[in-house]
Parts: sequence; C-alpha cells; structure tokens
Amino acid sequence: MSTAAVKQSGGFVQEHLYHLQLNLHTMKIGDGGFWTLNLDTIAVSLIIGFIFLGLFWYAALHVTSGKPGKLQNLVEIMLSFVQDCVKEAFQGKSALIGPLALTIFIWAFLLNCMDLLPVDFIPSILHLFGVEYFRSVPTDDPNLTFAMSLSVTLLIIIYNFTSKGLVGLSKEVLFQPFGKWFFPVNAAFRIIEEAVKPVSLSLRLFGNMFAGEVIFVLIALIPWWSQWPLGFAWSVFHVLVITIQAYIFMMLTIVYLSMAHQSH
Repeated sequence: MSTAAVKQSGGFVQEHLYHLQLNLHTMKIGDGGFWTLNLDTIAVSLIIGFIFLGLFWYAALHVTSGKPGKLQNLVEIMLSFVQDCVKEAFQGKSALIGPLALTIFIWAFLLNCMDLLPVDFIPSILHLFGVEYFRSVPTDDPNLTFAMSLSVTLLIIIYNFTSKGLVGLSKEVLFQPFGKWFFPVNAAFRIIEEAVKPVSLSLRLFGNMFAGEVIFVLIALIPWWSQWPLGFAWSVFHVLVITIQAYIFMMLTIVYLSMAHQSH
C-alpha cells in the first residue's frame, strides 16, 4: 500500500500508535499480550538516560573555577534552578531529594523533547532495517510514566517509615484527620490519598505528551505546503508544554516526599 493510500484510509494515524513489542512468553516481536515489553520505549529511555548522565559526568570531570565552558554553565544553571525548587518545596533535610529532582526534571524533559522530532524521522529510518512499528516518544507510553510514578510512590512509603517510624505512621494513618474514633474513615481516606498520587503523576504526563504526538501526526496528514507553518507553530508551543510537564512532575515529587517527611 502506498503512503498516500495509507494516509487516506486513516492507517497512517493508527500506524503511529503501535509500539515495537516483544512478547516474553513467546519471545516473538510484534506479539501483544500481558507479558509484553515495549522495546522502543525501553531503548529510547535508556539511550537518552545514558546521554544525560554522560554529559553531566563529563561536565563534573572538567569543572573549572576559571572561565567555565558552555556545558558547565548549562549544568550549573540546572543545578541552581533545581536547588532553589527543592529549598522552597521540601521542608526538611535529605541528601537524596536534590539529585532525584534533578534527574527527574532533566530526564523527563529530554524524553519529552523526542516529540519535537518529525513523526516519520526515526520510523522511516528503521523501516529500512525491517522494523515495522516504532514510537519515538517514551513519555506517551503509560507504562513508562506509571513506572516513574510508582518509583516515587515507593520512596514516599520509605520516607514515611524512616521519618515517622511504624508507631508514628500508624497513628497518623488511623487518627488523622478526624480523630481516633473515626479510624476506619481516616484509614480509607489515607489509602485513597496515597493511591491518587501515582495515578495523577503518571496520567498527567502521559495525557499531555500523547495529545501532543497525536496533533503532530494529524499535521502530517495535511498537504505538505501547510505542514511547515502549522508544525513550526505547534512545535514552538509544545516546547512550553514539555518543559512545564517535566517541571510539574519534579515539583509534585518534591512536594509528596516533603509531605511524607513531615509528621503531623
């Protein structure tokens, strides 16, 4: 089927919503099912992560107190920005919060930036090697955003236990906010509150990035002479979206961990 025919039939949009998958049960590429890995999400996330860590590691090795280079300036700006955010939002002391917030913000931002590439750029290259489907934006995969949010939830649980202890945490869960005589209601509210946190973190990031990718795909369906101005305008606006989404994920992580660190 020609590209024009695929576009006219709506298959073009559908094609860009499939992942490169590996079924762990059958060990076959393209099979769906529960025990399935989205290889494109994993590959792009790891590559971006290694690039990010490699650049920051290189900047740390070549740091100078004299005239800094462009990379050192960029890293120092990011460190200062994240440090200010942590000071404002985290009420306590922890050696983990700063590096964690920096990692979340930079990694999420870079993953979101993959949405600025032309929708057919990477898939068309991989088609030459027999790869039928490939999605380039990891954060429009709910599996990744839920994995990130569940990691934050695990840290929230750890912080609750380490800062309050088992007795203190039990009292907080059972006696707040309505007192000890309403402990079933208090416990139910606490369970709902903790369950909502990973859902809100993951779905907010996933929803915004998925919507942005769909709009780029729809722009690719219109005549070529109108793709460039619309694509450019949406890309400029989308830079703001991807930055805000990475910032919100980072700030909510800091706030949730700060709430876990505090005791009522």
